[in-house]
Amino acid sequence: MIRALCLIGGLTGATGLSQMPEFSQQYLQRLAGQVDELTRQAVEFDETALADGMGREEMLQAMAATPLVASQEALWRRTFGRHARLSENLMILRDAAPLERLTLLHRMADPATVRAVWEDFTPAMPLGMAGAASAGAGFLGGWAVFAALIGVFVWPFRRMTAAKPKAQTRKTPVVKSDPPLTRPALVPDSQGNRPRLSGVQR
Repeated sequence: MIRALCLIGGLTGATGLSQMPEFSQQYLQRLAGQVDELTRQAVEFDETALADGMGREEMLQAMAATPLVASQEALWRRTFGRHARLSENLMILRDAAPLERLTLLHRMADPATVRAVWEDFTPAMPLGMAGAASAGAGFLGGWAVFAALIGVFVWPFRRMTAAKPKAQTRKTPVVKSDPPLTRPALVPDSQGNRPRLSGVQR
């Protein structure tokens, strides 16, 4: 029963993780769109600052000193920070092979992009080395997780069984019975008519 449950966990993990190469590919495509949009916003900001004779940082400081647009300064700083972070992730993911992307999950952790990919995700047949590696890792991981959960669940019952003292069975002594008594046979006396005991000499 436990082995069957672990097998189900392994198959579940293999099925889920085998989609990781396809998910990373769709994430990469969506990430490229996010970076393009952020790049467009950054270029427009820099062109506006340049038209006023300022650089990006000078424009941000001027916004912070102006009460009317002071709240926009923090928003733009977050936008520039996200643009730099996602641009770096995109460059690294593009240079990585499909199998290498399995070790770069921290580069695919932007919440907005993950949510957008998940909403439109289309499963695909896991083909190639990356799909096989993902399925194998998912099977082993699923098996290990289910085995650990089952072990945690049955552990208290094993402790109770181990702590319960074993009942000692007392062996019933075997009483040997005495052999049955045999009465001596009476044989007639060859010298007379009186019978005598067999084996007794006169």
